[in-house]
Amino acid sequence: MTSIVVLGSTNMDLVTYVPRAPALGETVTGRSFRTVPGGKGANQAVAAARAGGEVAMIGAVGADDFGARLRSTLEHCAVDTDLLRTAEGSSGTAHVVVDDEGGNAIVVVPGANGTVTSLTQGDEALIATADALLLQLELPLSVVVEGAVTARRLGVRTVLTPAPAQPLPPELLAATDLLVPNEHEAAALTGLTDPRAAAQALLRDVPEVVVTLGAAGSLYAVRGAEPVAVPAPRVRAVDTTGAGDTFVGALVVALGEGRPAPEALAWAQTAAALSVQREGASTSMPYRVEIEAAFLSPHILEADAV
Repeated sequence: MTSIVVLGSTNMDLVTYVPRAPALGETVTGRSFRTVPGGKGANQAVAAARAGGEVAMIGAVGADDFGARLRSTLEHCAVDTDLLRTAEGSSGTAHVVVDDEGGNAIVVVPGANGTVTSLTQGDEALIATADALLLQLELPLSVVVEGAVTARRLGVRTVLTPAPAQPLPPELLAATDLLVPNEHEAAALTGLTDPRAAAQALLRDVPEVVVTLGAAGSLYAVRGAEPVAVPAPRVRAVDTTGAGDTFVGALVVALGEGRPAPEALAWAQTAAALSVQREGASTSMPYRVEIEAAFLSPHILEADAV
């Protein structure tokens, strides 16, 4: 099994489903409301565990009911939470609006995630046991940088999802092995709207880049070679929340198992395609047996395609 440590956020997603998202100053009537365990870190941990990885989580939940539920959800998904801290105060929350096209808009309130500012000795020891460290940008940047630098020193592969998009310090980029932005994050980081051009620009700072393109698939770029486009299965999206995290979690498992990059991307896109056909973030993430079945028989996915 691929051994993965996730250094990242845990949030309770407060999800409202609406025919369309409200404009500024407008009130709309929602169809339904759900609370769903999430956070980019926890989502990637669940996705990787369900895809067949051996996963442990470093982060923090609050001393509230949401915190207890977040921890329980991770444990139920076979994610090791021994180093998931409990901080005074509230857990992180994400306030999500999902429209009838499956698109979403999200406001994140960090809560307990903001207390994770540095690694402990136990955190470092755990990272040393991993094949890969997954990072995002919903924890304070100081600990993200520290995590990447520590993993690099220990010879552990670092995979960074640069979301929410923000300028990345040189020391973080220097310690990143694989950068996985979506097309909007890639544009924000480079100023280039063309994904191929953005990927090539990012290769000046990191050795490998995967730019996710939503329904269009993904683009893999490595220094010294032409970028490779990998199409995604055509499906009808119900809720795209967590699709990117599903992709990353599955991708790291596939790469850790030695699959060639294009095959690993296609496998991860199959996982993401399964997830967008269900409501929620962590609750929508497929298990390995589902991914394998759909990957080997794509018509399972595309039967209900638009």
